[in-house]
Amino acid sequence: MSTVTSAVTQQQEGYVLTLDCSEAPGLVHAVSGFLMEQHGDIHELKQFDDVRGGHFFLRVHFTIAVDQADPGLDALRGAFVAVAERHAMRFELREASARRRVLVMVSKFAHCLNDLLFRSRIGELPMEIAAVVSNHPDHRALVEWHGIPFFHVPVTAATKPEAEARLLDLVDRFEIELVVLARYMQILSDDLTTQLTGRAINIHHSFLPSFKGARPYHQAWERGVKTVGATAHYVSSELDEGPIISQQVREVDHSFGPEDLVAAGRDTECRALSNAVKWHCEGRVVLHGHRTVVLL
Repeated sequence: MSTVTSAVTQQQEGYVLTLDCSEAPGLVHAVSGFLMEQHGDIHELKQFDDVRGGHFFLRVHFTIAVDQADPGLDALRGAFVAVAERHAMRFELREASARRRVLVMVSKFAHCLNDLLFRSRIGELPMEIAAVVSNHPDHRALVEWHGIPFFHVPVTAATKPEAEARLLDLVDRFEIELVVLARYMQILSDDLTTQLTGRAINIHHSFLPSFKGARPYHQAWERGVKTVGATAHYVSSELDEGPIISQQVREVDHSFGPEDLVAAGRDTECRALSNAVKWHCEGRVVLHGHRTVVLL
């Protein structure tokens, strides 16, 4: 379901409400009724009814009518609590213009990092990259050119607990809302992934069949793959198997050498990751068990 009205005026502050709960009659009415009480003007509404699981998902972008006083974010949140409690809803209510604070983690491959830096700089992604962490010093100059703090945090088997503790300290220090692993080639501990549940996104290649370990694109070339792809997903304790947010696929053929597959893979990785980050920051992704619902 999609409802679109007039464009948001510059005098209005838009809000985005994202919620999910068990399916029941009257849920859309409850939300729209609340918005009517608040003099809300709906600009976009997306919903999904999971008939198999008996669950309901909704995202609505609204503004307060121009002839009404805007009560503000805190007042709107407080007023919606009664609706949420009545229907056992999980919800998030944010200002539509708010930019999420993001920490990017990277190792030696810079293509996803560079893509996120560029898209953030031109305003394509509704986020602020507050810091970049790497287990190698290679990309300090690139990151600092963008005016972003860069932290070199080496990781070995012996220092991994200290490195992860420092990462969590940076998350708290910079008030980070989302951690993005932009080809960060270190496995996070189960404890860390638990602490970052629902607020850490990873990217990895996707091949059929799958090739793990070193030089996956070269392994794929040796097997004559016909598809190159990438998957962006929430980080979980199961390596590269967290809830999927975005995927990209590109067909290839026998004329592609290993280097061509690597180049094609870079493109799909950048696009899948940027889409996942954008949708998360816009409040379009609802994490539900091992799956996600993306309300586009």
